[in-house]
Amino acid sequence: MASGVLHYPRLDTVLMVESFIQNHDGEFKKRRLWESLPKSMMYQTFNLVIDYLLYSKKISIDGEGKVGWIYYPEKADGRIKNRELFWK
Repeated sequence: MASGVLHYPRLDTVLMVESFIQNHDGEFKKRRLWESLPKSMMYQTFNLVIDYLLYSKKISIDGEGKVGWIYYPEKADGRIKNRELFWK
């Protein structure tokens, strides 16, 4: 893991950030998103959450720097279930 980390986020913190990003999809850039969260947290902790969400492919950051939610497993499941596999 990252060295020099002062505080790792708790699960409820990660879920709060996830929920906020889902509800405000594409509205905020990273710094403004952090400032708008319902509960305050250290910016370093927020960065760890953002890094995790990027790594897990739940969010993306567009060319303008706005954070968007891209994780929709229910849509992917529907596409996979409707597709037949053929082996040759």
